[in-house]
Amino acid sequence: MGVVNVTPDSFSDGGRWYTPAAAVAHGLTLLEQGADLLDVGGESTRPGARRVPVDEELQRVLPVVEALVDRGAPVSVDTTRAQVARAAVDRGAVLVNDVSGGLADDDMARVIAETGVTYVAMHWRGHADVMDELADYDDVVTDVRHELAQRRAVLRSHGVHDDQVVLDPGLGFAKPGASNWPLLARLPELVADGFPVLVGASRKRFLGHLLADADGTPAPPLARDGATAAVTALAAVHGAWCVRVHDVPASVDAVRVAAAWQSAQQPAPGSGVDDELAVDDEARTGGTGP
Repeated sequence: MGVVNVTPDSFSDGGRWYTPAAAVAHGLTLLEQGADLLDVGGESTRPGARRVPVDEELQRVLPVVEALVDRGAPVSVDTTRAQVARAAVDRGAVLVNDVSGGLADDDMARVIAETGVTYVAMHWRGHADVMDELADYDDVVTDVRHELAQRRAVLRSHGVHDDQVVLDPGLGFAKPGASNWPLLARLPELVADGFPVLVGASRKRFLGHLLADADGTPAPPLARDGATAAVTALAAVHGAWCVRVHDVPASVDAVRVAAAWQSAQQPAPGSGVDDELAVDDEARTGGTGP
């Protein structure tokens, strides 16, 4: 999933793709680089960000969604608002990526049920301007799984089918740096809940802290792409359905490496590799005994 930020205040690109023309061109470039889906968002969710009026979000997002869909791109819309979600789906978006998991807008579940669109429900505890005050966990993985299960129950109660739902552990959202690593290390537990899992680690603060220089200054966002690709490779190996990234080529390569690594772990059926190994053992030991 390639990120297309149509915002002037994104933490990762500083508004570089803010105009519709620039956003569309960037999205098409990401598609050429190997993105399977373009995630178009018109409201920054960086820590401390303020909300924008819904009319402004619509003005930012809809022209970009329409233009990309017209060019044959598969598009998701990154929004917490049901009105924006419905408008984007009406214009061809195939997925709604809601960082609030429906908590920010009570109408979201109804819109998802009525449209039948695929829906990413992320773990969330509050908007960007307050989320850092809400990072209190007993066990972050257990708590995130429990709270996502609550969101699934609400979605079901509104008629959303399980096969529409993708889960996202919400890396960086109401989670200080150290709390993100257990969610990644225990990703198989999230996958085992039976839903596709989206991982959004790209350029986030916890990677900046990991890569901090000797005096503790975090690495800037653009210097975090290598670490992001490493997370992508590990997430792919451990069952993630998709990764949301800013730098698509590095993560496409990381997925290829992960796939090759996994396919090489076991000999292909009928390859005769096991027999060859047995012959080699006999040659070394001089017989068939232990």
